[in-house]
Formats: sequence, structure tokens, C-alpha cells
Amino acid sequence: MCDYSLMHLQSRPAKVGDELTTGQITSDSGYASLTKGLFDQAQSTVAVCLIPGTEVSFARAPVTFLGLHFSRKPAVATFRQIHKDQPNVHHDALEFADGDVRLINDLAQGQKMRVLQLPAAPKTEKEAAEQKRLDVFA
Repeated sequence: MCDYSLMHLQSRPAKVGDELTTGQITSDSGYASLTKGLFDQAQSTVAVCLIPGTEVSFARAPVTFLGLHFSRKPAVATFRQIHKDQPNVHHDALEFADGDVRLINDLAQGQKMRVLQLPAAPKTEKEAAEQKRLDVFA
């Protein structure tokens, strides 16, 4: 499952090589998400969910919804979940090489990124817990 406000939409896990776009996702029945998520252009009604540790690269320099650039060049980022102790806030975020962490919901619509790699299979219980997505509905 993707971030909490995308729970009413179809979703699928990300795969290496996926070309994703940021934006609001609309279901086949017309329900539009309030939260920005990631989707594949070929299936714009299906949210694509990243697991913690997934690495993505942006086609162009990433921009916030206010039009502010994070950097002047394309960037690579690692998916994280933040604020896990707060159930009704956005959790899905990207951590950039300089340590800057930005919520996916704060990214401008229409940004393109590619999934470079998924995290390695966990070898310890701690690694497994770090890669597990927060499930606020459990």
C-alpha cells in the first residue's frame, strides 16, 4: 500500500526500470487522490508503491510544488518513510545525496523519475523492518 491517503486506489509495487511520474492519481471510477503519488504513464489510474531503500533518478532537476529546485542538476534519491509514529500524516519521502529529505507530496506534479534499483533482500530482522512499508491500517 502507498501513503495513507492513496488507500482507495489500485496500487502495485515498483519494479526496476519503471518510468514514474508524480501527480494526483484518479481511479477508474473518478475518485481523485488528495495526495500526490507515483504512477506509470501507461497505467495512470494505478499508484506505484516504493519500498524503503528503493533508489530513483530524476530526468530533470527535482522541483517542489512551489517551483523551487532542490539542485541545479538531475538527482538520485532513495525512498524513505518518515514520521512513522504519526498515523495521519504523509510518510512517503525521498532522501537526496546531500541529506535533504522531501515528501513525495511536496514534489511538483509531472516530474519524471526512473526506478534504478530495489533494496537487497533483507538478511536480518532489523533490515526487514527497515524495508517494510508502514501500514497505518493494520
